[in-house]
Amino acid sequence: MRTKYTVKLKTIVEEHQLRPLHTSRDYETALLTTADVNRPAMQLTGFYNYFDPRRIQIIGRVESTYLDTLSQADRRAAYERFMGYDIAALVICHGVKPSAECMEMAEKYDRNVFITDEDTSDFQAGVISTLHNYLAPRLTTHGVLVEIYGEGVLLTGDSGIGKSETALELIKRGHRLVADDAVEIKLVGKNSLVGTAPAIIRYYMELRGIGVINVRHIYGVGAVKPETSIELVVKMEEWAQGKAYDRLGLESETEEILGVKLPCVTIPVTPGRNLAVILELAAMNNRQKKMGFNAAEMLAAEHDLAIDTGNF
Repeated sequence: MRTKYTVKLKTIVEEHQLRPLHTSRDYETALLTTADVNRPAMQLTGFYNYFDPRRIQIIGRVESTYLDTLSQADRRAAYERFMGYDIAALVICHGVKPSAECMEMAEKYDRNVFITDEDTSDFQAGVISTLHNYLAPRLTTHGVLVEIYGEGVLLTGDSGIGKSETALELIKRGHRLVADDAVEIKLVGKNSLVGTAPAIIRYYMELRGIGVINVRHIYGVGAVKPETSIELVVKMEEWAQGKAYDRLGLESETEEILGVKLPCVTIPVTPGRNLAVILELAAMNNRQKKMGFNAAEMLAAEHDLAIDTGNF
């Protein structure tokens, strides 16, 4: 979970349609390592006690207006101090034309400078969201991820238990496949997980006796989805004779992934069980619980009331 991820600066520039004013010699390979950004108002006044040059630096109207109040010599000195640090990139918002001193120092120190017509707050919010997505903690786990009635359901269990076959039946019933066999999970918020498939196997599924199929080509684009939030974990296991399985649903089981606790149910697998229908029900039941309705708790409350009042 603590592995550090990176994203190319060029990728962020292209996604946000930034116009380059000056690019460094290593622009094609330059990497970003932090999702934080910085507005260098304090730095341009000379305060560098707390400054991280690895962040994307954003100049908005406040910084531009302040720089316009400086003399040419002071503006050059401010930019020279600023560009002397190995900043990841400087982005100027509102389409404000940079001063000659800015471009002079960008060329002198070989720094990346870009411009955008977006408002500062809009650009800042957008680029932080993009960076968090690319740099999010993640892991790859064995399983199948499907979207059932809008709920992302992660199927886990031993190899050969029937995860892919169950997912195939769900696809035929109108639900969507996200990943088969390997699921990449990213922590994109404090309590939000998003799952996708490794690019090389995206939309492919392996079925014993048949081989590898491409779900998108066979069932169409409506049968697949690039990624989805993970709302429920389903553990599939062989039916164990004598094992006590939860029959009421009063006990809430959870599965922790990347520090996030997700609701979890264990489904025993035995010949004759329609697992696709059971998983549809599990997804709908999970959604009901999130909306505040728990059938098991309601039944237990009615049962207790009947005992208390003697109305059986």
